[in-house]
Amino acid sequence: MNANSNLAPRASLTTRDNPWPLALLSTNIKKYVDRMSALWVEGQVVEYKRRPGTRMAFFTIRDLHQNVSMTVKAFAGVVDKAGPGFDEGARVVVNAKPDYYEVNGSLSLFAHDIHTSGLGDLLAQIEMLRKRLAAEGLFASERKKPLPFLPRVVGLICGRNAKAKHDVIVNAQARWPSTRFEIREVAVQGKRCVPEVAAALAELDQLAQVDVIVIARGGGSVEDLLPFSDEAIVRAAADATTPLVSAIGHETDAPLLDLVSDYRASTPTDAARKIVPDVAEQEVLLTDARTRMQHLLRQRINTELTGLSNLRARPVMSRPSAMFDVEAERLSGARERLRLRTRSLVDMAQGQVDSARQTLRALSPQGILERGFSVLRGPSGQIITSASQIKKGDLLEGLLAEGRMVTQVVGATLPTKKDEND
Repeated sequence: MNANSNLAPRASLTTRDNPWPLALLSTNIKKYVDRMSALWVEGQVVEYKRRPGTRMAFFTIRDLHQNVSMTVKAFAGVVDKAGPGFDEGARVVVNAKPDYYEVNGSLSLFAHDIHTSGLGDLLAQIEMLRKRLAAEGLFASERKKPLPFLPRVVGLICGRNAKAKHDVIVNAQARWPSTRFEIREVAVQGKRCVPEVAAALAELDQLAQVDVIVIARGGGSVEDLLPFSDEAIVRAAADATTPLVSAIGHETDAPLLDLVSDYRASTPTDAARKIVPDVAEQEVLLTDARTRMQHLLRQRINTELTGLSNLRARPVMSRPSAMFDVEAERLSGARERLRLRTRSLVDMAQGQVDSARQTLRALSPQGILERGFSVLRGPSGQIITSASQIKKGDLLEGLLAEGRMVTQVVGATLPTKKDEND
């Protein structure tokens, strides 16, 4: 190893046989960077996560026109002074001094003052698009479709060999081992993202066996997630008839696809938990339901058995004919009353008949004859009612109560006026 006294004093004097140690290069770079003065620099915040309670804040800014980015660090108070508009996507102007970290050779900016200048151009356009699509009703809750309890097939749109794919499949099959997937691997960032995701979504939506579709990415920078706020993808999601789960970002990410989807999952793992039930939980629920059902059935059977016992204990069940005894008694009483009433009516009618018979007999000629009277008839058969109708010597026929007789008139006397007056 070269002794320090033999090292080249300047970088231009180093050779293959007399190189600088890397630590010396790093030290010299830091000396050079430290001589740089503070400056104002403009960019767009593309990565920033608030960490309350920490002394330092770190974020990344990117050039507004070129694909150049750099890490910025600042005291938390400096970031707080930037105001509530400071977040991912914000355009900022930063007063900072370049800072070189010797250990890993990283160059960053140490900010002393930060000013926001509104949303970045792309985010401003997305905000305008969000308002326009919201006015059309694409984000309305009434349009949300319920997710199936247990889908036959899960459509999964994800990156090629992405961790999000692994998270969805592994966690879903851990919850429900027989879960089947129809997978479409596409670009999940960059220019090909929008057409490939939209095409995969349309294709899966046409498959009858696919009952739910998951679009999974698993977070990223604001710029990485921009395609999922593209109008083409948002409208494709709105047109899908299959329930859609968006698992694009993390908890703080909010691409427009999250707003139009039927369910917004915070992570791909959360999406897996949402699309299929947990078989262990369902077994517990099934066991509880079976226990409750058995209890209710036993309770119902015991209630019915008690009712049956009470019914069997009734006299009518021990002697079924007892239920007819009262009616039989009532019928017997009615029959007796009818018999007595009939007898009474018959006796009354019989008395009336006897009385009428006696009256008829008393008024009949036979009755009169039986009382000792007789009827006399002349030779010609006429009834003799006056002595003037007969003369001495006439033969008369007498009708008696029993039999007849013939008598001869030996004399007849007519009544005097005095007798008639009497």
